[in-house]
Amino acid sequence: MSERRLLPTAALAWIVAAAAVAGCYGPLQLTPSDHATVLAEQSLDADHPALPGPYPVSRLYYGSGTDKRRPEYRDSVSIVTETVDASKLVSLGQSASERNGYWGFTPKEFPINGRAWYPEGEGPFPLVLIVHGNHDMRDFSDPGYGYLGELLASRGYVFASVDMNFINGGIRNENDGRGWFLLKHIDAFKEFAADESTPFHDKIDFDRIALIGHSRGGEAVGHAAAFNRLSRYPDDASLEFDFNHGIRGIIAIAPVDGQYLPTGRLVPVENVNYMVFHGSHDGDVTSFHGLRLYNRLSFTDGGDYFKTAIYMYRANHGQWNTVWGNKDNGPRSARRLDLRGLIDGEAQREFGKIYISAFLETTLRDRPDYMPMFRDHRTIGGWLPETMYITQFESSSFRALASFEEDIDLTTGTAPGVTLEGDSLGTWRENLLDLRSRNRPTTSSSQGNNALRLGWNNRVAGDGDAVGTPASYGISLPDGLAAEWGLSAASRLNLQLGAVEGRPSPRRPEGGDEPQAGGGEDEAEAGGGDAGGDDAGRDGNDEPVDLSVVVTDADGKSAGVRLSDYGPIRRPLETVVRRRNDAESFDNQWELVLQSFSIPLADFVEANPSFDPARLDEIRLLFDRTAAGTVVVDDIGFSGS
Repeated sequence: MSERRLLPTAALAWIVAAAAVAGCYGPLQLTPSDHATVLAEQSLDADHPALPGPYPVSRLYYGSGTDKRRPEYRDSVSIVTETVDASKLVSLGQSASERNGYWGFTPKEFPINGRAWYPEGEGPFPLVLIVHGNHDMRDFSDPGYGYLGELLASRGYVFASVDMNFINGGIRNENDGRGWFLLKHIDAFKEFAADESTPFHDKIDFDRIALIGHSRGGEAVGHAAAFNRLSRYPDDASLEFDFNHGIRGIIAIAPVDGQYLPTGRLVPVENVNYMVFHGSHDGDVTSFHGLRLYNRLSFTDGGDYFKTAIYMYRANHGQWNTVWGNKDNGPRSARRLDLRGLIDGEAQREFGKIYISAFLETTLRDRPDYMPMFRDHRTIGGWLPETMYITQFESSSFRALASFEEDIDLTTGTAPGVTLEGDSLGTWRENLLDLRSRNRPTTSSSQGNNALRLGWNNRVAGDGDAVGTPASYGISLPDGLAAEWGLSAASRLNLQLGAVEGRPSPRRPEGGDEPQAGGGEDEAEAGGGDAGGDDAGRDGNDEPVDLSVVVTDADGKSAGVRLSDYGPIRRPLETVVRRRNDAESFDNQWELVLQSFSIPLADFVEANPSFDPARLDEIRLLFDRTAAGTVVVDDIGFSGS
């Protein structure tokens, strides 16, 4: 097995000290149960993606040339654009008269305004657009991503920050309009590239496009990806679409989800690369809503795609945009939000630059060398700001043995013939995973995802320190499935897992009144029930959670590895967003985000050279490293290398 070196103790001490300096803003709870695997020493063999590239950078504005409120889009435009009619997608409601008077135009004449950064060079270059979310419409949001424009243009991308401030403010149900607007901006760039008088003439590769959105814009990029392949607007078929742009990737920064519900359903998205990240201390979008699109995004056409989600501890909502800053609830945020525990804004944006740049290099330039950082953030520990992270990853090559979505039978898997069984477990059930808050009353507060919940206690009741045979959970493959799926040492075993509070009671001794496998109720649940599928409260169990993953082939040859070698296993990170604890309006002061683990089958072969992956017969989660605990598990299966 390849070695994975962990962060020195000094880095962990730095985080604890930061909490103290911040005035004990909340229970950071960096106990041994959270592991000291916050970061790892640098091990990625690639250039730093947040360093400037070799290209000189130029800048320009494009727009109507007549903007009443934005002098840069009136007096400084280098390229004049035509207006578009968005009246079928954006309704101003009772504020229409006031808003139209302020801006000087109606949704029938919305401008195509943007500020662009571009490299000086031959090209053609990939195109990247970013759109802000909702904010005070008079406090213009589009300048706030200049740090990305400068970086990405220097690295060979045409980058534009799109102006949609005239959609901002107190209106609702406009995120479909934001998505449509992004596609109209791509249309505009196609016109720019065809015009010899513009600096974009023949300089853009329209088969390599990515869209980035923040907040409501983060929902909008998913709508844009869906609309890009539709022929008509779902809410009014009289509006025809004719886009079909070469969008390879979408990035959502602290997005909402479900504010636009065509035909009453969440927008389905497929066959596009996706990255989403969210901060634990987001005082606006207070839950990781982007996990819902992550979970429903599907890969169906046989192409090569991936999706990744990153949860950043102590990041907030606004610091991704330099105009918005740290005041997620407006100028008086400090009266309501606890700002003392936030990570520094520059550090938060440095994280954004690293992941956005690497994602674009991977998806728009076909570079595979950044892929490990999406599987496990510890591979770039030397680059990342010092805080804690949780990462999720899935590639289009993933094939599920058990996703826990298809039925209510706990003994059958997703792939035909796969069977599931538990041994000596105190808890074994499947739950819909909840978010800690909802974004609107008409949509569910769930993650849109079912997962498996396993609890165990290897101790024997009334017998001192006696410990029984380790509990386990097994996934059995039908004959021939490993060969049919082409499993080999180059394949990977994937799963998601997170530890949660609560643990079953010690087992009854053999021959006692109760069966040994029962274990009784989860101790933390006995007092408060199940809060959205996740144990409510802390039970004082600070024992680090770890387990072994054991595989066995059809000849009975077994090999095992320790799961924590492939990622951090930690309980949910406690978060205090509000300044007053009694003002917190959430079911939980934490969000359950599972960590992805990707284990090369080659590591099992290294552990036991006689083990044959092509004849793999069983996978077993063996709870032999922690005497008692509870974990949530999801998406067990295999992918290519």
